[in-house]
Amino acid sequence: MQSMLRFRAALRLGRNLTRVRQQAIRTQASVSGQGVRRLPVLFGTAIGLCAGGLLYEYNRRKCANITYAAAAVNHQNSVITLTKEHALYLWIHVKGSADAKTCAKVAANVQKYVDCIIPPKEADENDEVWAGVAFGPSFYAKVGGTIHENYTYPHRSGKNGDLPSTGGDIFIHAKSNSKGNLFQLAHTVLKNLPEGSVDKVEEIYGFVYRGGRDLSGFIDGTENPADDESREEVAVNKQSGGSYLITQRWVHNLDLINKTKAGTMENWVGRSIDDSTELRRKSITSHVARMTSGSQFGASKPFQIVRQSQPYGLSSKESGLFFIAYAASPNNFEYMLRRMTGEDKDLLPDDIMQFTTCLAGTYWYAPSLSELAKLK
Repeated sequence: MQSMLRFRAALRLGRNLTRVRQQAIRTQASVSGQGVRRLPVLFGTAIGLCAGGLLYEYNRRKCANITYAAAAVNHQNSVITLTKEHALYLWIHVKGSADAKTCAKVAANVQKYVDCIIPPKEADENDEVWAGVAFGPSFYAKVGGTIHENYTYPHRSGKNGDLPSTGGDIFIHAKSNSKGNLFQLAHTVLKNLPEGSVDKVEEIYGFVYRGGRDLSGFIDGTENPADDESREEVAVNKQSGGSYLITQRWVHNLDLINKTKAGTMENWVGRSIDDSTELRRKSITSHVARMTSGSQFGASKPFQIVRQSQPYGLSSKESGLFFIAYAASPNNFEYMLRRMTGEDKDLLPDDIMQFTTCLAGTYWYAPSLSELAKLK
């Protein structure tokens, strides 16, 4: 119980610090055609986007030079911010005959749409929206984006199930405590895409369940990096300033979950269901063992990711986990997915797939702000 209380207290503190940080960099200006963010110093950490040590603060009446401590923030808002009460996962497939560059321009302006829905000066914790956009590899290459690493998502099969590759062209990820604002953002993006350009779209809304648990009852994201700097280290590519993104839609077998003993579920996951404490003795096929280097307690983690996952769905229909995570390289995901399906040298699958099935999945690239500006 105390572990759970400490976890929740740390989560609240992290949300508060992140909120202050994100509010500080929200306001954008236009200087020589490039987006610039104000750069105050908070808690000894400088944040913002600049080309040099001098930033500009835009005001409708005047544009004044203001000197701040210089430090580049070149990643999108969605990458390292914490989850909020609701999330939007807008998964778009564009027709091959569509004007890809116009579609990319619409998507790249997602922050403009956010600012129209809730102006930055009016936004608070209850209605602010943190949003970002990412692109599939074929589409991003088609619109002139630089492919830094191969991020093609292969179909995988394993003893406990498949990880299908379903592709995609544009992905909007947004977070807010106002589901209405997220709905309005999805509507605005789809409305502004060229008529007839969308082949198919999945519009999914995530939500917080029982204070941050998955529908299986386990606490989600226990091993996430705790602070902004740690999440940035894991999620942001140092060369490009962008981030790689994985999305998977999982459907849980809630009937099986409800009738399975807690001890069995804990063995499948490798953690206690009450407070998410890692089991000292766990199966080599437990989820924790597959995502780390083995079943020993506190096993090393060759790769880390920044999870942004949330439950989704309806109790009367299908429901489960929308798995979404950011990393500095697709290699971080590849290690974990190989170990889930038994492609690693030990050929063992992940027991978490005993109670959930993956129906869709792919990789994306979330360009840096400077890369995104070239698409507008």
